[in-house]
Amino acid sequence: MCGIVGLFLKNPSLEPRLGGLVAPMLETMTDRGPDSAGFAIYGAAEPGRVKLTLRIEGGTGASQRVVAGLETALGLPVATVARDTHLVVSLPESAIDAAWAWLAAHERVRTIGAGRRMELYKGVGAPAAVSRRFELAAMGGTHAIGHTRMATESAVTTDGAHPYSTGLDQCLVHNGSLSNHNAVRRALAREGFGFATENDTEVAAGYLSWRMREGASLREALVASLADLDGFYTFVVGTEDGFAVLRDPIACKPAVMAETEDYVAFGSEYRVLAGLPGIRNARVFEPEPATVYAWERA
Repeated sequence: MCGIVGLFLKNPSLEPRLGGLVAPMLETMTDRGPDSAGFAIYGAAEPGRVKLTLRIEGGTGASQRVVAGLETALGLPVATVARDTHLVVSLPESAIDAAWAWLAAHERVRTIGAGRRMELYKGVGAPAAVSRRFELAAMGGTHAIGHTRMATESAVTTDGAHPYSTGLDQCLVHNGSLSNHNAVRRALAREGFGFATENDTEVAAGYLSWRMREGASLREALVASLADLDGFYTFVVGTEDGFAVLRDPIACKPAVMAETEDYVAFGSEYRVLAGLPGIRNARVFEPEPATVYAWERA
């Protein structure tokens, strides 16, 4: 099953409302994915800085120790925002490699996302509860993608929840199944990619990150995936400035989109879109099989 949603704003006046628009979209997909949920949201960037979204076991005390240790290792202060079990750390872009190296040595800390604009949150529980815990409705930004999971191939854990991020500001949610993800995982490992889970969605995210690292645009990476990734799937992808949708050549997973002058929206079912402003005047359509739909901010 699983449910996926996405919203890309064209109208800057809607940006303060982004989280408030996405939260009910995510909750509407509860019956397609009641086990866990997550979302990536793209907000304002600070020049020269990167945000790391960390999940830290052990509560507030553990988070404080991680921040103190990180500041000592880097030799500089970091800015933080705590939301439930997640901590967003902002630090100079020049310190990102040193920060990753320090964090990798701490088993109780998981880096689940990194970007100039992206923050990523996910957890076990009903989508509405996950949304409230991380205060999604109060967040602003330009675009967001989200996922509700019905675990069919692995345990219900936070690590198994979507989205997955494998590159700066690059994030993917997925409904479907890849049949060759283990072979792709081995190929990506030879290219230097590591994976935290056995989930095929993380492999798909890594594949797109690898293609874009090699110079492809988001659209080009998705076109290439049609030949290299085998299975049935719908991808919704976010990058620092872009938003894209792709269905496999058979397109057996449900998907619907809506576009107005103010936004582009995606949902696994139309009811996800029904509460959006101006939906009565939107161009509503089903994305075609094996066709990339992509938008990018100027």
